[in-house]
Amino acid sequence: MNNKYNISELESVANEIRGKIIELSYSNRIAHLGSSLSCVDILVAIYWTVMNIKSQNRDRFILSKGHAATALYVTLFYKGLISESQLKSLGESDSPFEEHPNRNIPGIDLATGSLGHGLSVGIGMALAGRIQKKNYRIFCLLSDGECNEGSVWESAMFASAQKLNNIVVFVDFNKWQATGRSCDIMALEPLKEKWMSFGWLTYEINGHDIQSIVNILSNIPDDNTKPVIIIAHTVKGKGVSFMEDDNNWHYRIVNQEEMIMAKKELGLL
Repeated sequence: MNNKYNISELESVANEIRGKIIELSYSNRIAHLGSSLSCVDILVAIYWTVMNIKSQNRDRFILSKGHAATALYVTLFYKGLISESQLKSLGESDSPFEEHPNRNIPGIDLATGSLGHGLSVGIGMALAGRIQKKNYRIFCLLSDGECNEGSVWESAMFASAQKLNNIVVFVDFNKWQATGRSCDIMALEPLKEKWMSFGWLTYEINGHDIQSIVNILSNIPDDNTKPVIIIAHTVKGKGVSFMEDDNNWHYRIVNQEEMIMAKKELGLL
């Protein structure tokens, strides 16, 4: 674990990232706010405490729920991998900063957006690392709605069979997908038990409790031989009361008044 930041500082970083996401939604007319805000604490815990992003043998991160690209871009900005001018080009016609991740951007390891593919590629990267005797890890973030995809479960079986203990997967379990409640559309629950039955080392946590996320990431047993998954219970639109658990913010974009209200709630104004 990187001890440079304490938990209260990480929580402040998460607030700043949420504020920047909302600013970009307003200025650049970018949607998917709810999905971006729900995964911020997960991103902060990964990038600020356990992930090696700069050495030759660096870890890899895959945002399989590619529609939350704004959250990843802002995270990369705060980690110094992209510039502010690059970030501000989000959504412009000649910019690689699109509404889904683009591999032409520093720190982006996979172009995602077609749901269900990120885990498959991440497992391929994990297997390649083992074959090449490299000790990097793969971090992959799925959405709960993405677990509707059969390719996710095929990947889960393969990773378990190959004992790929160099991949750590999060499910951003915010209880929504594009058109409704994720557990009404498909029978996801009991999600933890499903992943356990596929042979994964499985944890279930509050996905907004950065301390809990850090504790798990820092204490995965050294002798573990299983792929790891963390079921993170989250709230879509987390941090802004009028967005929380409201699926309209899957597509809605803030106006100026809403942006100001949101930033005040986050303590940024």
